[in-house]
This record gives sequence, structure tokens and C-alpha cells, in this order.
Amino acid sequence: MPEKNVDLHGSAPDKHKVALLLIDVINDFDFPEADQLMKHARPMARTLLRLKRQAQKAGVPVIYVNDNFGRWKSDFRRTVDYCARHGHGRDIVRLLRPEENDYFVLKPKHSGFFSTTLETLLRYLETQTLILTGIAGNFCVLFTANDAYMRDFNLFVPSDWSSGIVLHRTQKEKRKRYSHSGNSRA
Repeated sequence: MPEKNVDLHGSAPDKHKVALLLIDVINDFDFPEADQLMKHARPMARTLLRLKRQAQKAGVPVIYVNDNFGRWKSDFRRTVDYCARHGHGRDIVRLLRPEENDYFVLKPKHSGFFSTTLETLLRYLETQTLILTGIAGNFCVLFTANDAYMRDFNLFVPSDWSSGIVLHRTQKEKRKRYSHSGNSRA
């Protein structure tokens, strides 16, 4: 029987080889292209919620990797509350609101790995494979995938579980490299 993780809050799951990352799904959608992005984000959010429920049933850790919106004193729970109450995409945020056992990592830039604790958390959980999902796949999901690949994680980036405004040809080609159900080295 595997040894249980013990922490102050009892919220850390047992170690798991797979983790689900929800990238920038907590968003106030307060930028010029937001309306265009929300057209894709709304249907994606419903699909993503189903995936999250399946992951939870399987004991897969769910990790929210979210932009700090340039607010260096930000608190993730306050960010969620603000976006759920006042953001243009509050329906998306309410649907995908983090739950008590979910992890979260705030990021200052596009990649979930750059200047964050994400890699430390994933190594602690002994995670080897990442399911990357989220909003603005042409930037934040892509850059997180690049950095995960460089850190030897296996990747799965389902095309219907991330949304973006415009994917340039080279970015589409890079995503194809990661977007499959097998090992990223295959």
C-alpha cells in the first residue's frame, strides 16, 4: 500500500504519474480580443469541466496554473472571486472554479514553469505525464508545453480542451508535435 502524503491541510493527494493542468482558465477577459476568445472558451469550458471530473475520479491531481495579471501581491482565491463576480467571462470562471483539493500556481509570464513552483510540485507528486489544457493555447499553453518538454515530461495537449485567438502556422506545427495521446518522444 502506498504511503499517504501528510500535510497541514490533508489536501495533497497520493503521488500520481499524471496531472491535469488548467492554464489561465481563471480570467477576467478584460483585453481587446476577449470577446473573440470567449466564443471558443465557453464550449471548451464545458468540455474541460467533464475532463476535470474524470481526472478527480481517477485521483489525478488538478493544478490551476494562472496568470497573476501583473499583481505581485495577488492571492489566487481573491483573483478567482474577483473574476467570478466582475470579470467579463464570469460564467466560465464560475463553471471552472477551483475546489478545495485543487492545486494552484500563479505565473508571472506565459509559461507555467517560468519563475514558479510548478516543477517542484510536479516532482513532489512524481508526475511524469501532463495533460495541458487552457485558454489562449497559442501562447500560454504552448509555452508551458515547450518548457514541460524541455523538462522531460510526457505531454498530452488535446486540441478541443484549449482555446486561442489565432494560431500562426509555426505555432500550429509546434502544437502538433505535442498533441497526441502517446509518449512525447515517439
